[in-house]
Amino acid sequence: MLATLEAEMSTRGHLTTVAACAGSQASGVVFATGGESSKPDRLAERNAEHEARILELLRCTSGSRRLFDLVHDKSGSFWQRADEFDVPVLATLHLPRSFYQVEFENIPRNVYFNCVSHAQALTFADVENVVGVVRNGIRVSQFPFKSEKEDYLLWMGRVCEEKGAHIAIEVAERTGLPLVLAGQVYPFRYHQKYYNDRVRPYLGSRKPRISFFETPTMETKTRLLANARAVLVPSRVDETSSLVAMEAMACGTPVIGFRRGAIPEVVIDRVTGFVVDNAEEMAEAVWQAGEINPHACRVHVESSHSAQRMVREYEALYEAVLGERVRKAA
Repeated sequence: MLATLEAEMSTRGHLTTVAACAGSQASGVVFATGGESSKPDRLAERNAEHEARILELLRCTSGSRRLFDLVHDKSGSFWQRADEFDVPVLATLHLPRSFYQVEFENIPRNVYFNCVSHAQALTFADVENVVGVVRNGIRVSQFPFKSEKEDYLLWMGRVCEEKGAHIAIEVAERTGLPLVLAGQVYPFRYHQKYYNDRVRPYLGSRKPRISFFETPTMETKTRLLANARAVLVPSRVDETSSLVAMEAMACGTPVIGFRRGAIPEVVIDRVTGFVVDNAEEMAEAVWQAGEINPHACRVHVESSHSAQRMVREYEALYEAVLGERVRKAA
């Protein structure tokens, strides 16, 4: 979302700086905060280094020498350091509230929050300075539309228990249809254990055939999305959004998702897919997937989940935050 938003903002004439690890690419300026590290035991250390470099930059450009009008925090944690500088911060809350290991109390005066769905916003109703909802968006043109589908099911995402790959396997066994799993097994012990215990034993030549594409390229990802009979989203947590659902529908592929969190906001039941309550209902909906009009899926994403729509809403939110800052200062 950061990459998509930054690229679109730059296209619209805004000057952007992205704080990221060395070697990152952006449409605007990249402010390198250190080297890349994917080792779990170094994440806290790397994040501390990352934040320290950003703070150094912000402190050097505060007051009359300010280079930035606003800091958009996509990390979900940097906002806690906002009382150390005087630039307004908009912090986007991407995760379910229970995932944040922080109490939303004593919030710095220059911090404002936004959620990415109305379902998520309800869980933050007691938090001060939540200034709006901006739903995530995708670059629709990157996803090829295809009206004719093949006869396999697709699950795509992080390979971990909360994303429900094992439930997709159960649905494949109920329907007898081939299942493609595509995603990444992150180097966390509980992710590795889940993959080895709940996914790996089912891969191979058994019926129905279940295959796994680990860390697929963009080309492979779009091909899988465009050709699937349906994309399954059997999340075991309340999703705050679903990029996979948006990407699938952009390809004209129906989505069958659990009635959790924002899924009913993203998928229009019986128009762009089906919203169900359990694996049994998901398996039944698979046989109805052919009733979904692929063109309706594409139109829905173009009108409601495009990157352009997201950027326009963030521009309005930036203006609202900056206006509020002026009023507070006065």
